[in-house]
Amino acid sequence: MSDNGTIEKEEIFSKVLRAGRRTYFFDVRATKANDYYLTITESKKFTNEDGSFHYKKHKIYLYKEDFIGFNEILQEMTDYILNEKGEEVISERHQKNFKKEYEEETEPQSATAAAPSAAAFTDISFEDI
Repeated sequence: MSDNGTIEKEEIFSKVLRAGRRTYFFDVRATKANDYYLTITESKKFTNEDGSFHYKKHKIYLYKEDFIGFNEILQEMTDYILNEKGEEVISERHQKNFKKEYEEETEPQSATAAAPSAAAFTDISFEDI
């Protein structure tokens, strides 16, 4: 049973897309009249402070009469995003990793080049210790 007390229909055909903390489930199901419809479920994993985890799920029901319009708008929106921003994924974590990799690449490679100059040290004599 689902959360709202109705019995979920048997899955006819299913595909899964795993995407990091998110998983997308695409399920073809049958109505009482034995017609087919599509459910798209996003399941997102969250970790609690104690190390345990839970999932939050969101579901879309898509019926045949809406397929053409839904598909056209989805294609238009995905094309727009890819045309405007390209396929590269830019996120806060990606930016941090890029910055770290960039700094590592730009650091001097030889030990002598990485060593501080003599002017950076205080001149002490072991006799003073």
